[in-house]
Amino acid sequence: MKEKLIKILKEEVKVAVGCTEPVAVALACAKAKELLDDEFVCCDILVSSNVYKNGMCVGIPKTEKIGLKIAASMGLVGEKSIDNLRVLENIEKEDILKAEKLSEKGIIKINPINTKEKVYVQVNLKGYKNESKVIIMGKHDQFVHLQVNDKIIISNDIDLQIDNTQSESEIAHMKISDLLEKIEELDFEDIKFLLEGINMNQAIADFAIENKIGAGVGYGIKKAIDDKILCDDLMNRAIMITAAASDARMSGINMPVMSSNGSGNHGITAILPISAYNYLYPQEDEKLAKALAISHLITTYIKNYTGRLSAVCGCGVAASTGAAAAIAYLMGCDYRKIEGCIDNMVANLSGMICDGAKAGCALKLASAAGAAVQSALMAKYNCIVPPLNGIIGKTVEESIKNLGKVSSEGMEITDQVIINVMERMNSN
Repeated sequence: MKEKLIKILKEEVKVAVGCTEPVAVALACAKAKELLDDEFVCCDILVSSNVYKNGMCVGIPKTEKIGLKIAASMGLVGEKSIDNLRVLENIEKEDILKAEKLSEKGIIKINPINTKEKVYVQVNLKGYKNESKVIIMGKHDQFVHLQVNDKIIISNDIDLQIDNTQSESEIAHMKISDLLEKIEELDFEDIKFLLEGINMNQAIADFAIENKIGAGVGYGIKKAIDDKILCDDLMNRAIMITAAASDARMSGINMPVMSSNGSGNHGITAILPISAYNYLYPQEDEKLAKALAISHLITTYIKNYTGRLSAVCGCGVAASTGAAAAIAYLMGCDYRKIEGCIDNMVANLSGMICDGAKAGCALKLASAAGAAVQSALMAKYNCIVPPLNGIIGKTVEESIKNLGKVSSEGMEITDQVIINVMERMNSN
């Protein structure tokens, strides 16, 4: 099991530049252009409703523009699929100018596709002599179909109407207490790479604290602390740095973040509340690495039930819960209290909607970080929501499954209404 946990961590904790939904579109476009070996005349892109929603209003690195079309253009011009989720990081200035002109030509068409698959990007690229087709599905960097003309290079079985087609995590049916026990047994050498996430995500937070960008949520909290309206305690520091990092990321700042489960904002939420705790109460590296492993793996566990993308804010219901469990662990809580901490989170932020990636996400991440600290503190002092309250089950595992049921089955209509509202506003 230790090897499986390390494998999951290495697959789910990756460096990314830019919001991962536009990045997935850029990555698919880059791969399609590389395969084409021709000048293209038409680019048709189909995406899942969740990718469509999350890419509509978010800033794109190295530009002052928002949305999927400029991201697609940068992928087509840059042709840097080798950079994976950092596909937008190293695009040259002259290529950005080309991409901006390309995005205005009207040859790139992007439409949502009716599928229950949460992460889906299909690029059909037509040239003068050749055609290419690329599909990313399940994960933001997972190619499931590559084709040039009639030659199929990769083709996995695809059924877009299957509900929850994401691969089930190998930890999905473990008891939380067993998962925590296995994490404590991990060797430091195998998980010390997780510490890089603290430095990386703290750097982008520091930038936004000093420079008011996006919604300026982190910057505003810092000003309130400087003016003695708020104190620089654990909760406010966690809120400040988590929100600030999201301010920067949603604005399209060209700085890397350590993502979690395919999302940069998830990585910010899963990591930075722990960074805040470590700032005020310094930890040994091994203890800190294990806390980060707890945060990322609890996030993975919950996302297995809620879906990789959904109508609910994954930072609010998943990544923040991972961070809460990790902080409770650093506070010396036993497994029962850590489970109680998770129940506190499920009782608190369940139902926080996801209305796409955009500047306002910083407010949601601020709430998520604050709730994470609050839930951990309450659990430490044995203040835990009792079973059979709302969707809280008899066990923490049942609570998480109930959360997943509400988030997926219960909010499908909500998701479509959110997208309809966003489309109406953006078309005006």
